[in-house]
Amino acid sequence: MIIFTLSMPSAGSWNGRWSGEGRIYARARKNCQVPKEVIGKSFCYRWDDGWVACVQVEKMDYKEAQKIMKKSCGFFGYDWMIESIIKCKKIIKMSH
Repeated sequence: MIIFTLSMPSAGSWNGRWSGEGRIYARARKNCQVPKEVIGKSFCYRWDDGWVACVQVEKMDYKEAQKIMKKSCGFFGYDWMIESIIKCKKIIKMSH
């Protein structure tokens, strides 16, 4: 399994913190759905207002992936970042 994990290492909020801090935001994909060259890497996306999102891509066995997914709170609305990493091998804002 491939696990995508979201973090916000830089928050442009009034107190410099992310409301999702301390929670796990993860999505799982099958190995065959993810290009090998993105596995084991981190991808960051920076907004003009100071916010930075980071997505870590990791390969793990099914049992370990299931433990993470049970604790996951979704992906905070940033599933488009996963799709961009899979399709473009980087995070770019895709137009709909």
